[in-house]
Amino acid sequence: MTNNISELAALDRDHHMHPWTHFQQAERDGPLVMTRGKGVHLWDEDGREYLDAVGGMWCTQIGLGNEEMAETLAEQARTLAYTSTFVDMGNAPSARLAAKIAEIAPTGFTRTLFTTGGSTAVDSAYRMAQFVQHHRGFPGRTHILSRHASYHGSTFASASIGMRDGDRIEEFSYLEKTIHHLSAPNPYRRPEGVSAEGFTDFLVKELEEKIAEVGADKIAAFFAEPVQASGGVIIPPEGYFKRMAEVCHRHGILVVADEVVTAFGRLGEWFSSEAKFGVVPDMITSAKGLTSGYQPLGALIFSEELWQEMSGDRWFTHGFTYSGHPIACAAALKSIEIIERDGLLAHAKHVGALFQKGLKSLEDHPLVGETRGDVLIGCIENVADKETKALHPDEIDIGKRVSDAAEKMGLLVRPMGHLNVMSPPLIISEAEVEEIIVKLRASLDQVADQLVREGEKVA
Repeated sequence: MTNNISELAALDRDHHMHPWTHFQQAERDGPLVMTRGKGVHLWDEDGREYLDAVGGMWCTQIGLGNEEMAETLAEQARTLAYTSTFVDMGNAPSARLAAKIAEIAPTGFTRTLFTTGGSTAVDSAYRMAQFVQHHRGFPGRTHILSRHASYHGSTFASASIGMRDGDRIEEFSYLEKTIHHLSAPNPYRRPEGVSAEGFTDFLVKELEEKIAEVGADKIAAFFAEPVQASGGVIIPPEGYFKRMAEVCHRHGILVVADEVVTAFGRLGEWFSSEAKFGVVPDMITSAKGLTSGYQPLGALIFSEELWQEMSGDRWFTHGFTYSGHPIACAAALKSIEIIERDGLLAHAKHVGALFQKGLKSLEDHPLVGETRGDVLIGCIENVADKETKALHPDEIDIGKRVSDAAEKMGLLVRPMGHLNVMSPPLIISEAEVEEIIVKLRASLDQVADQLVREGEKVA
């Protein structure tokens, strides 16, 4: 097999279908093939170096090329590469990891169902919510509440629960009759003249009205990301999540906190629902930072109370071939150990404050409508008019232009329509944070110049 970068790109283009493939673009441009990673940096075969401000896919908490992790994976592969965890069989890493999660999770969260990633964790929560409600005596509680600008995964159920712009296409079908989407809690896009407090009041009222419309006796659960990550790093108004959870619990509706992105240090905490937003949910879905991207693994974490409600002479017929995979669980244990031992939660808060300050400094740029984020998650919303918040036409592809310009400068940021999002590893240094901000500004300047040359208004 070849190691030549152009030949690798050709092999990839001809044989590998990527997630979220745009066929014309894939055939025209091909992929950027990476061959090595260390810390917060990636290299392609030509030796070009990139600072990965995306953090893989919100997940490389401890950085790439960690020798401790590599040894852990190798040793576990030698010791026990795989065993089923169905029904009455277990393994040492999955048992230890479940116990460790119970130690660092919110009080009362003592149980974990391991999955293969975030999508399957959400799918599992969808099933568990209905299972719990059935055994509470409400077999008719099968409906789900979610929100616009949400992303919960790409399985059939999780994609149906999510509702992010651009994800839904006419070629696919979705669960629609039993899933209801509320407004996104996006303060930047709230109605003109409405305060943040008034916006929260509106959102809570909308929830109450939807419950009345559907019927509380039909609703199993409310799925919500504490921060809507892939929907544009939407930081909700203060008090919003807590008030929404209170309404749900008052009506017997389970609250599922989708922390696939926000758990394991992204916001400077092991879990953010309670620590950052004052909400104790009924279930927490997680993945991504759980293993720092070294292995695919997800976890549905839930309370002892739910376990007791489900217990009895009955089956929960759900799980996966790779649930509790020993190598994946060993990776998660090592990642948690490194985060804990090296004080990466505190470090994330420190450098995260600098990161947010740096992003905020870009708001004087004519292309930038708003920057937003928390700790080590951030977003730039690019606009055509700062006053009206109007967007550029889709064909301009503003987010991709910014990311392309950044890539040429050795910086990787993720384009999502008119947005650019980032989630650098927890190990990032102050100097590397500064590098991100400097190169972002230079990229924005370059794109602004391009637009002026093309006759577009830049103000």
